Amino acid sequence: MTLFALAAAALVAANAPGAARAPRAPDPVLSPIRLAPDVYMVQGDLGVASPANQGFNSNAAWVVTRDGVVVIDALGTPALGRALVRAIRSTTRRPIRRVVLTHEHADHAYGLAALKAAGAEVWARAEGREYLGSDEAKARLAQRRRDLAPWFGTDDGLLVPDRWITKDGPLVLGGKRFELVHLGPAHSPEDLMIVLPDEGVVFSGDVIFEGRVPFVGEADSKGWLAAIDRLLAARPRLLVSGHGPASRDPAAALGLTRDYLVYLRKVMGAAVQDLVPFDEAYAAADWSPFSRLPAFDQANRINAYGTYLTLEREMLEAARGR
Repeated sequence: MTLFALAAAALVAANAPGAARAPRAPDPVLSPIRLAPDVYMVQGDLGVASPANQGFNSNAAWVVTRDGVVVIDALGTPALGRALVRAIRSTTRRPIRRVVLTHEHADHAYGLAALKAAGAEVWARAEGREYLGSDEAKARLAQRRRDLAPWFGTDDGLLVPDRWITKDGPLVLGGKRFELVHLGPAHSPEDLMIVLPDEGVVFSGDVIFEGRVPFVGEADSKGWLAAIDRLLAARPRLLVSGHGPASRDPAAALGLTRDYLVYLRKVMGAAVQDLVPFDEAYAAADWSPFSRLPAFDQANRINAYGTYLTLEREMLEAARGR
């Protein structure tokens, strides 16, 4: 079992309810934020998904065109998906035509069924196929069904996209052009950036976490740093990240994620190089620049251990001359 699956299993064990299943709760109510003409988002809580925030800890966005709506990401529970459809309907009566996933992780994809039922075609990068059948996905689904039972039915699960994207290119609808650019492997193998070039808007997904500690696990942190540089090269005037508020100062918004990844690689890399055991290296590290941020307690040790393992692999590959 991978580190991601172990983390999900730990959350299940820590938060599993008793034998009686929690009754279904009313769907959350989401408040749209207008970012630009025809561009909207809903912004999730900065912590991890929990009953306290009803699983609403990520962002979703949508763009209204003359022929319909393009949605970016679908939030983290079926109830949130239904709430997202209602939020979109509060801004336009035009049909929901497309949903484009930035990646397949639970907090961005478990609301898909409601958008699909509303008539949307779901697009996602082909690299996400492997995740859908993985132990990580199964463990995360079990964890969400238990921890978020009031907003998650026993039959609710993963939805397979209608169209797998295999190369970069445009999506054009209603006179608006969206550029779909693969940035992974980074936070995930399938990380997708969606660009509205005429408006200067970039939807980054979880390549950027604004205002909280990212979830890294065993992600390709080296590739992730390169993806941040590519994202900045797109010169966005408005950046909509996977978590946290939208930013009109993208260079500053990139800073936290980049600084955190650089620090993880520096500290864990030195430990790997000097053959220092992980527990000793973790205890010796100065985490104070990040320790007060949301999600630190839940994510940081998992991130550090995953990075330690990643850098061990990188060191071994370098020694083999790869």
